[in-house]
Amino acid sequence: MRECVSCGRNLPRSSYTANQFSKGPGQSRCAGCVHGHPADIPSAGEFDSGRYNISHRASFTNQALNNPFSQGAFRWVAKGSYTLGTRSGQACVAKWFKTGAVFEADYFTLDIKAVDKALEIVNRFNKLNIVNKAVKINVPAVWTFDENSEERAGQNVLVEPFIQNYQKFNSNTGWADESMAWGEVMQAISHFSYHVSGGQFVLCDLQGGIYQHEVVLSDPVILSRNRDYGVTDLGPDGIRSFFSQHRCNNYCRSNWTKPMNAAPIFRPVAGTTMMRHSVPTRPSRPGGTYYS
Repeated sequence: MRECVSCGRNLPRSSYTANQFSKGPGQSRCAGCVHGHPADIPSAGEFDSGRYNISHRASFTNQALNNPFSQGAFRWVAKGSYTLGTRSGQACVAKWFKTGAVFEADYFTLDIKAVDKALEIVNRFNKLNIVNKAVKINVPAVWTFDENSEERAGQNVLVEPFIQNYQKFNSNTGWADESMAWGEVMQAISHFSYHVSGGQFVLCDLQGGIYQHEVVLSDPVILSRNRDYGVTDLGPDGIRSFFSQHRCNNYCRSNWTKPMNAAPIFRPVAGTTMMRHSVPTRPSRPGGTYYS
């Protein structure tokens, strides 16, 4: 690892050109600083790409909670409506983990952590004005069922705004639906995330809905060098595998960096792939890996 003299990030050797790395510590500039678009460089500022609850209360029927309309890799999803606040009357969803899938505390913490990182990346992507619509991220909050909720009283869930016409654009193993322009845009966002982070992260598993003036995403996955984002974070091998499937399109920029050692370590599937931390990866299909 070496600190870039321009942006101050501590980055791996793969984030530097051979010429810059040869200059030694204290003099090397990462590829993002040398070749990047000015807006590619991280900048301070508040996130403006979030889609928030901006409400304080919601209602869910027992029918909706007992028969979730959707499910993810390790969570159930039920539909309800906001009853107090700016979004009062609008639809929302509650998400809770499946018994035995993950520890509740880890689920909430890592889910929100991934959303925070996704917001940071998407905010910077929006500043590039590559597309004429904003990309938004649903920002969940931990809410608790009140004492009138019978057997669910005290249970924590994640609540966020409902997304219409939900669809998946890419996965965390490199699968992508590029049959429409927005699928290509999502691939560009994933590529950009690697570039802007100096090879530290890949934002992927992008899914959500297309609206008139924006696209809203939910449940993002972050692949990271240190596997800091839970069971869906496939680590360095996941980053390599993702880029083995990536083909740059009209929304990618030619100066955006890519890993030099891309390889199809994971099978590209539409579902979200998970890997337990306790099992080491293997070149073919890592032990402890399963698909949803």
